[in-house]
Amino acid sequence: MPPRENDRPPTVPELLYLLHGDPVDLADALAGLRAADVAEALRDLPPDAAAKVMAVLPADLAVPVFDEPELAHQRARIVEQMGEEKAAPLIDAMSPDQQADLFRELPAKERPRFLRRLDEPTRGALEFLLRYPSHTAGGIMTTEFVAVPATWTVQQVLDHLGQVGRDKGIVYAIYCLGPEQGTLVQVVSLTDLLVSPDRTQPVGTLGDQRTPVTVTADMDREEVARIISKYNLLAVPVLDEANHVIGIVTVDDVIDAIVREQTEDAQKFGGMEALDHPYLEIGFWAMIRKRAGWLTALFLGEMLTATAMGHFEHEIAKAVVLALFVPLIISSGGNSGSQATSLIIRALALRELKLSDWWRIALRELPSGLALGAILGTVGVIRIVLWQRLGWYDYGAQWPLVAFTVGLALVGVVTFGSLSGSMLPFLLKRLGFDPASASAPFVATLVDVTGLVIYFSVAALILGGTLL
Repeated sequence: MPPRENDRPPTVPELLYLLHGDPVDLADALAGLRAADVAEALRDLPPDAAAKVMAVLPADLAVPVFDEPELAHQRARIVEQMGEEKAAPLIDAMSPDQQADLFRELPAKERPRFLRRLDEPTRGALEFLLRYPSHTAGGIMTTEFVAVPATWTVQQVLDHLGQVGRDKGIVYAIYCLGPEQGTLVQVVSLTDLLVSPDRTQPVGTLGDQRTPVTVTADMDREEVARIISKYNLLAVPVLDEANHVIGIVTVDDVIDAIVREQTEDAQKFGGMEALDHPYLEIGFWAMIRKRAGWLTALFLGEMLTATAMGHFEHEIAKAVVLALFVPLIISSGGNSGSQATSLIIRALALRELKLSDWWRIALRELPSGLALGAILGTVGVIRIVLWQRLGWYDYGAQWPLVAFTVGLALVGVVTFGSLSGSMLPFLLKRLGFDPASASAPFVATLVDVTGLVIYFSVAALILGGTLL
């Protein structure tokens, strides 16, 4: 075995070396490591080699290794390589939400053979969780929580925790149920439970007596995250239609879900479909499919720009100087639209805005666009004046009118860009689409075409009878 410092995680070559030796040596080398270090080392191994490593890890290390973000997109392939016989004990030891995530990653045809190996309670809980889409509260919740009758005494609950607490993972709170209907009536924190001076006091009388904060199973995970953040919770109970607790969503589950959500939004905002796996794990043709559709749509949109240019061909032929400022005009409109779109998409995601606020945003963006356009228009006019006066370029005898045309066109284009860029996310959300689909390239393409129309319309108005 190659020498290695005890506090340093194994490198990929060292792991591959150990894989060809005694499995006991491999297990001993990994036993003292943290889960994050093992996951980082496994990330760069082929799935078959990673499966051999996972097969020799003790369960108390293998389960947290599988829960590390570094292996999030490799777990399914590793489990397939391990086979159902070796993988079943590992899956059994995982928390229900982890199990559900893993089975969603497995190909549908592979799921039955692994399900058959699980014990009946685990299989039932897993099939229940898989009913819910991954973007909902039901899709990220766990069924491991502590629920007791509200009439139990503090001492009874403490004794119960001593018996079942180890099997419930991390216990954030106690969920108190009505003795008759079994519905949620109170949520008691562990702090309130432990500091209670009277151990004979009913647990349902502890803590805040206001109606508990809850979510439904079909609530979007972004909304769940907002609620957890708003009320500063470590976990929130998930209720069914009868007000029964069917699971809880913990803050760490929400963080993982939101990281995935924001990654998808960032990719969409770049003008492409969201990737399902890390960049280096996406196949060549899969990457082409993800990017080609949007690029083609944007290209077709830009073809309208060429059509608009063709429509104003006569004006350009008579006043070639106007063509010099086409890139300046359309890029300014696209930039202002992209800015507005970015601000509104983020505000919608954070629930700072509602669909009904569109008119408030329009009234806000209209003067903002005019002010920004005036600033850029002034800069544009100054630039033309300086170049003309300093002799760096001759814009012709009518250069003051050209400067005025460019300045006024910039005001119109930037105002339209800001207004349309801010309204597009509202329109998409109203139609049921993800507002993040209003990508910066899409907004820029939209404003390019309208910017040309505005520019040449202003030019026709100001330069008509002189250059045009």
